[in-house]
Amino acid sequence: MDIKYPAEITFGTGRTEMKKLDLTSILFGIALYFMLLPITVTSAPASTIPVVKIGNLSWDQTEMTIADVKTFADATGFVSQAEKNGGGLSYEGGFVKKPGWTWKTPYGVPAKAAEPAVHLNQSEAALVCHFYGKRLPTDAEWTSAAFLEQRDDPPAAYSKGRRYPFPGGSTPETSHCLSGCGDYKGVAPAGALNRGTGHVLTSTTKPGVNGLLDMGGNVWEWTATERNGGFITRGASWWYGPERQKESDVESKAGEIAVVYIGFRCVS
Repeated sequence: MDIKYPAEITFGTGRTEMKKLDLTSILFGIALYFMLLPITVTSAPASTIPVVKIGNLSWDQTEMTIADVKTFADATGFVSQAEKNGGGLSYEGGFVKKPGWTWKTPYGVPAKAAEPAVHLNQSEAALVCHFYGKRLPTDAEWTSAAFLEQRDDPPAAYSKGRRYPFPGGSTPETSHCLSGCGDYKGVAPAGALNRGTGHVLTSTTKPGVNGLLDMGGNVWEWTATERNGGFITRGASWWYGPERQKESDVESKAGEIAVVYIGFRCVS
């Protein structure tokens, strides 16, 4: 855009003054130039995880996947603390480091893209959510979505406005846990764990309250709520039976730990 300066000024005597710059006109022209430039709107990358609307929040229907963390890592150069440490943690009478166990290789071997992303600490989980224009849910948001049915026309097994004892509904049958839940088998290699079979792939269990998957069992989920010097995790995991999935079970973990049975999901 060309900015035109004021023309020469001629007085009644016929004498022509030198060109004078009108500062106000110049500044206006510059401002107009930048106002007319094309506006580039940058949007967050698209996640591959289906979204479920619950109240005024959009929830990832499943836990965060390895596939979506890979997209984040490829775009940002992200290296997790577990990778820097040489491996994440598992519980064997106390937390022990497992060499080579990271979000890429939860049990030390190549993993499938649809597996839940684990071995990420609370702040790393929040970073991944932020990359997709989302965030971690608060504990209050998590429990409301997990236990209170809010769909206008839910399936026959659910009733709008009812609060259920399990994220799966009246029973824990939809979930994957140590025992007493659904008939699922985790993907951990034989001998890799001293307890349980590990997590199952996302989208392979049955939907529960509000149509969400794995709010109970599979892997614990980080929240944004601080408690006792750490952060609340919800839903329990394949390590435990269904009793740990209940709303009354409030578990806090140190925000910096990265464990084989802790994952997360995002909201917006």
